[in-house]
Amino acid sequence: MVLRIQRFSSFFHPLISQRSIATSRKMSKIAAIVEEVKLDIVSKNQAVENATKRKEISRTFISDTVTVPTEEMYAYGALATLGDDVYFDPSTAALEAHIAKLTGKEAGLFVASGTASNQIALRTHLKQPPYSILCDYRAHIHKYEAGGAAFHSGAAVNAVVPSNKHHLTLQDVKDNIMITTDVHFAPTEVVALENTLNGTIIPQEEVVAISEYVHSLGLKMHLDGARIWHVAAETETPIKDLCDPFDSVSLCFSKGLGAPVGSCLVGTKEFIAKARWFRKLFGGGMRQTGILAATAAYALTYNFPKLPHVHALAKRLEAGLEEIGASILSRAETCMIFYDPSPIGVTYDEIAEKGSALADPLFLGGSRLVVHIQTSDAAVDDFLAVVRELAEEKRKAGFVKPEEHVNGTIKDVYVRRVPKTAK
Repeated sequence: MVLRIQRFSSFFHPLISQRSIATSRKMSKIAAIVEEVKLDIVSKNQAVENATKRKEISRTFISDTVTVPTEEMYAYGALATLGDDVYFDPSTAALEAHIAKLTGKEAGLFVASGTASNQIALRTHLKQPPYSILCDYRAHIHKYEAGGAAFHSGAAVNAVVPSNKHHLTLQDVKDNIMITTDVHFAPTEVVALENTLNGTIIPQEEVVAISEYVHSLGLKMHLDGARIWHVAAETETPIKDLCDPFDSVSLCFSKGLGAPVGSCLVGTKEFIAKARWFRKLFGGGMRQTGILAATAAYALTYNFPKLPHVHALAKRLEAGLEEIGASILSRAETCMIFYDPSPIGVTYDEIAEKGSALADPLFLGGSRLVVHIQTSDAAVDDFLAVVRELAEEKRKAGFVKPEEHVNGTIKDVYVRRVPKTAK
């Protein structure tokens, strides 16, 4: 019996050894792949680097999109639910429901960006071409969404220059809306307004008048309300009142409110059900969005109350520029100022270069100055000091302010500055 067991064992021993060798080789190959796949993107000095970045952001006037989550916002986000939003995530659903209630709409849809929200809204409204969208010529959906209305919806855009050079009026809409059966034209299907636009506020009575006229024609109203929070804070008007005139509204969490990612589109239940379909079609369905929804909720709770201070800082910036002698192209109604330094003999490049040479550098674009919830008071003071010093240097060099000549042409106040590159 013992002999038979020994023979049986000796027969299988080579097979076991071969299997062990094969398994060992396989594990070795997998280990090699694991080493290739590994990635550590957190540096040894990440905390210090992040602190440096936060200080840089506090001195950046280029956009409010540069705002970053605080450690407290990250900590709150980590507590969110872990659902798959293409199916259902409780935290994301709670955010959508809250924004829908806040705006007086039936339903909401969380999306990755304001551009996604606007384009999904337009695509959902537009059923059968030919059709067109009427908007301000400076509107984000027209100038800064990469031709999305044409690409996604096959829509023509009727971009109108406001007769008052500030905001579209009812008369502007009546003068430019396309209501016709003439086969040469694309009839207007959607009138899209933006509030704020370049930091300026459309008077609510004008919005209501446009809405009543547009709806009387059986057409749709969309609001790009990326910074509608600023309008509410400045005018002390409830969000619902600002959104009531519109069939759909896009609201952003990552600009003025400082969340890392996301916007919300609101409308009727039927509209949002279709918009959710288009979100998926556009590749915008996201999975574990709870952490993003939670950071947006944190921003609503803790950052929205900071906007009045932002507006006060912007007004201080405007007053300082005027006192120095710069021309204000668009006033600080909320968080943005557009200015022209040529009346004091200075260029945007000179200001940006001198600002970047400070011990604590300033980060500047062209004519647009954007103040945000993380802008420091010291940054405003330092910027004005830079402009004042340059103006004084020009004055001592003999610069004399030229006479103003008004030629009546429409000028875009947004002058982008292209930073110089090293040769």
